[in-house]
Amino acid sequence: MPGTGLSIRGRQRQDWLVIRGSPWGSSLEAAATSRLFGRDHELAVVAGLVDQLEVGIGGAVVLRGEPGIGKSALMATASVRTRERGLRTLSISGVESEARLGFAGLHQLLRPLLQEVDLLPPPQRAALLQAFGVTDDAEAELFLIGLATLELLSDAAEPSPVLVVADDAHWLDAPTCEVLTFVARRLDSERVLMLIGIRDGHSTSFDDAQLREMRLGGLDEAAAGALMDSVAPDLTPSLRARLLTESAGNPLALVELPRAVRSEHLGEPELVHQPLPLTARLERAFAVRGSDLPATTRSLLLVAAADESELVSEVLAATSLLVGASLTVDTLAPAVSAGLVEVGGMQLRFRHPLVRSAVYQAATDAQRRAAHQALADSLADEPERQVWHRAAASAGPDEQVAADLEVATMVAVRRGAIDDGIDAMTRAAQLSEDPVNRGRRLAFAAQMAFESGRIDLGGELLVTARAIDLPDDQRMILSALHEVYITSSWSGADKVGAFVDLTDRIRAAGRVDLAVSPLSDIALRCYWSNPAPEVRADVVAAAKRLGLPSDDPRLIAIMAWADPVGQGSVVIERIAQMSPDTGDLLGRADIGSAATAVWAWDLSMPFLESALEGLRRKGSFFAMVQVLVSQAWAAVHLAQGPLAASAGEEASRLAQETGLVRWAVAGELAHATATAERGDADAAEAMVHAAESVLLPMGANPMLSLVQFARGRSFVSQQRYDEAFEEFRRALDPGDPAYHPFVGTWGLADLIEAAINSGRNDAATPYLEQLESLAAATSGPLLLAEAAFARPLVADDESAEELYRAALEQHLTRWPGYRSRMLFWYGTWLRRQRRTAESRAPLRAARDTADALGFVDLAERARQELRATGESSQRRSPAAWDQLTAQELQIAQMAGEGLSNREIAQRLYISHRTVGSHLHRIFPKLDITSRSQLHAALTG
Repeated sequence: MPGTGLSIRGRQRQDWLVIRGSPWGSSLEAAATSRLFGRDHELAVVAGLVDQLEVGIGGAVVLRGEPGIGKSALMATASVRTRERGLRTLSISGVESEARLGFAGLHQLLRPLLQEVDLLPPPQRAALLQAFGVTDDAEAELFLIGLATLELLSDAAEPSPVLVVADDAHWLDAPTCEVLTFVARRLDSERVLMLIGIRDGHSTSFDDAQLREMRLGGLDEAAAGALMDSVAPDLTPSLRARLLTESAGNPLALVELPRAVRSEHLGEPELVHQPLPLTARLERAFAVRGSDLPATTRSLLLVAAADESELVSEVLAATSLLVGASLTVDTLAPAVSAGLVEVGGMQLRFRHPLVRSAVYQAATDAQRRAAHQALADSLADEPERQVWHRAAASAGPDEQVAADLEVATMVAVRRGAIDDGIDAMTRAAQLSEDPVNRGRRLAFAAQMAFESGRIDLGGELLVTARAIDLPDDQRMILSALHEVYITSSWSGADKVGAFVDLTDRIRAAGRVDLAVSPLSDIALRCYWSNPAPEVRADVVAAAKRLGLPSDDPRLIAIMAWADPVGQGSVVIERIAQMSPDTGDLLGRADIGSAATAVWAWDLSMPFLESALEGLRRKGSFFAMVQVLVSQAWAAVHLAQGPLAASAGEEASRLAQETGLVRWAVAGELAHATATAERGDADAAEAMVHAAESVLLPMGANPMLSLVQFARGRSFVSQQRYDEAFEEFRRALDPGDPAYHPFVGTWGLADLIEAAINSGRNDAATPYLEQLESLAAATSGPLLLAEAAFARPLVADDESAEELYRAALEQHLTRWPGYRSRMLFWYGTWLRRQRRTAESRAPLRAARDTADALGFVDLAERARQELRATGESSQRRSPAAWDQLTAQELQIAQMAGEGLSNREIAQRLYISHRTVGSHLHRIFPKLDITSRSQLHAALTG
């Protein structure tokens, strides 16, 4: 039963019990017991944020500054003051040597809450316990771990608000940072405030999280003088002035430099005259202070600096092995007296991270390796930690250590600590004696880096691997990784032939699964570029040579993306025979994606919905984003405006979190299209403009076709046909940067409508011929519907009516958006044929259908046409989804279906409290008072 005794990798994490030492040390209580000079403004800001917690407004603040600037002291004071007000405080502190232990920091933070872990939903509980090494059932998804953490914090804040303090967050392990970033983005409606301290010059996952930041600068002259006088009141005026100048307002320097210049080693203030950065001066000051300590104490401090546990017993045991004598805690007394460390309960902490750095850097390489070896020898029952110390103790290649690090990589991956796995495999490669093993391990590390979104690191690892003289099969793997991840998958197909040859060689070597991934990527590249037909055919042929079954989702997806025109009818036929509830989640996603590539949006939706449901439960964010984007665009084409908005918004939001910029833009443009069709042209244009501003600097020209489609559909809705024609035309012009041979066809019917209504009748006919030809060649359902819609618009009056009727009665029944527009044009045509009475029925149907779909502008045009026939219409009542944001609509729909707040939270990766906060805002907007009224409000 997980609870108070929950262990991480076989050892107990002990709480910090008793804290002694300088007020400028790392301990929270000690820092808060002394006056905090010159930080009244910052404390007032934090106090204001704490006040907001009482009304359910939380958030996160990143505190940045140089070493010793007072980040820890500020957070410590805030922590003590909030506890005095009855708030709960949870704290975590990063340690440089602990950064490779995945989720160690998160375990430290959540220890007081782990007795509640059994209350979490099973997938979240399993992921969290997997991350902490309690279970080993399956690979843990990082975002499920993040959601579990969010739920634990949200529940903890129910009785009283919670302050989370993450000090030295730049030294927290990467998975912990990722989880805290996930949580920090979602605290707006929680009674949780997170303070995150980060030292200048360090990159973390918090950097791009768009969190509030507070930069701590040096103290002003008055505060700096007051602090120095409080610790060194007897300085001469000249020395005081010099030290104030040299300290530059840094609180740690204001305390430490006076001590340094008065030490017996520096009778004169030599230290401040040396041309060193302030951080280096402080490190030297601490190193000088440590040089007087007894040899055994210095050895003990070095082991502590190399260790990550902070357990006194562990440091003593390892140091005893190092010096060959049994040591006791009394050995630490000189270091405590010198103000270098603090000992409380069972733990040892350095006064400041610069002390740890000074101790470690002052030792020789041989001394550091010996310290790590002693730690490794004392950690025989903790192999995951032991192997890192063995690696640090290695002076050269060591195949056994490398092999053990490879095992540690697999453990890290299963726990969701991908960054730790990358580090372990990279170090394993460095220690490899055999070049083949070194290349294989570098390739694996690169692949993990690529798949986790760390493209730059993956590229660096590939460069290193490709410089090694490797066998052909290894070089093929490296080439495949380079082509998949380094060469852009969104445009360009000049290397397709060589790439196909590469996949053939990989297949011939018996690595079919390895060949599928690069072929899938090159197929996607073919879709987003314009290679010659024979190139497309070569990719499809290479896929067929893999020997996969004809209904394998991977094969179908490659065929669809590589050659939508040539393979469209075959792909559609195969998908039509498949069930959306068969196969694995990624297979369903592949089928749904393949259907979108061949204009079969109606066929795609069941597969996408089925895949998305499972991916939500599993927490597979990257796959979720891609499926959500496909679902959003399917909803656009199927006139499901609320779904297009909610899926597009969610896709964009999650894609931004995961660094999938292009997918974020694609989701936002689907959302913009739905927004335009519901009549909010200004909001839609703002979204389109923002997306375009992202794409242009990236050179992602093919994706500009999505911009043209969104703008063009907005202009058609507004009857701005001249502008609509130009937008749609650009996506079909090979000479235009926004040209895309397939996305451009999405708007062919709109382009023909715009041509007819802007006096370009001659231009409409060639576009209709293009549409007819493509529809006949592919059987693409969207193309067939577009052709049925466009024919009567172009036809003369003698043949138009039959075409209108055929479109309405046969071809557009599954395409409500086009059908509502067709009803409008048919009614308008009848009225202009002076068949006024007959025109009213289709115009009424157009009005009612447009109202139901939320097509505000189209409904108003139908009302105007009806008035011209002598019939008045009631003003449209705003639909429920008009009142709600995209996420509010999503929550309202799920609540209306009977899902609980916790169930909704699990699906949307927010906390149940945030769901409740949204519902609190939703009810007044819909003029209801209970969940039982939601379904009627949304469908009435």
